[in-house]
This record gives sequence, structure tokens and C-alpha cells, in this order.
Amino acid sequence: GGREESEREERRKRERWRERDRERREEEEREMERERDRREEEEEQREKERERQERKDRKREKEKERERQRETETERREEERQKRERKVEREKERERQEREKERGERRERERREEEEGEMERERQGEKRGGRERDGERERQKRGGGGAERERERKTREKRQEKRERKREREAEGD
Repeated sequence: GGREESEREERRKRERWRERDRERREEEEREMERERDRREEEEEQREKERERQERKDRKREKEKERERQRETETERREEERQKRERKVEREKERERQEREKERGERRERERREEEEGEMERERQGEKRGGRERDGERERQKRGGGGAERERERKTREKRQEKRERKREREAEGD
């Protein structure tokens, strides 16, 4: 019976080896599985990190874009403001020139009227001849000189008006 005993022993040994081999293989497979899981986990982490970075970049890009738009908007508003100011300036200048022109025309008209009046008076004087001039002297002796006084009064009034207009202009200018 010793041979059967040793054969049984052999079989048991072989069983144990096979068992150990199987366990070793299973352990190796489990190890590989764990390794694979670890790699996948790392890959996922990297992916997440990449996405996070991309989101951050996009956000920063958007922020920059908004900043650029704000600057553009500010510049645009500034340009519009300057344009408005220039327009107002041009308008003021135009009005000033208009007033200048009107003043010039008025002065010219007054001068002409004055000259015409002067000529008319001279003609009147010639018509009446020497008598008028004699009478003029007489009147001045008597303290007459109505026309002379009238002229002086007009001159005074004109000066007065001029001063008032100047004051008004200065008030407008303020």
C-alpha cells in the first residue's frame, strides 16, 4: 500500500501547486486590474484638470473681451463728447461771426444815414443861402443851436446804447 500512499501524496502536491499557481495568477490579474484602475483614475483626473483650465482660460478671455469692449465704449463716449463740444464751439463761433457781421452792417447803415443827413442839411443850408448861416450865428449868440444840441444828444444816446450792448455781450459771454 506504500505506492498508493505515495501516489496520493503526489496528487495532493500537484493539487497544491495548481492551487498556488491559480492563486498567483489571480493575484497578478487583480494587481493588473488595480493598475488599470489607477491609470484610468489618473487619466480622469488629468481630464478634469484640463477642463478646469480650459474653463478658466475661457473665463479670462471673456473678461479680457469685456474689458476691451468697456475701453472701446469709453473711447466712443469720449469721442462723442468731444464731437459735441466741437459742434457747440463751431455754433458759438458762427453766432459770434453773425453778430460781428450784423454790427458791421448796422455801423455802415448808421454812417450812411449820418452822411445823408449831413448832405441833406448842407443842401438845406445852400437853399436858404447866407441867411441860414447868419441866423445860425444869431441863434448861437442867443444860446440857440437846436440842431447842434440835437446832434450832440444823438451822439450821447448812441454811445450809451453801445455801452449797454457791450455790457449785454459780456453778460452773455459769462
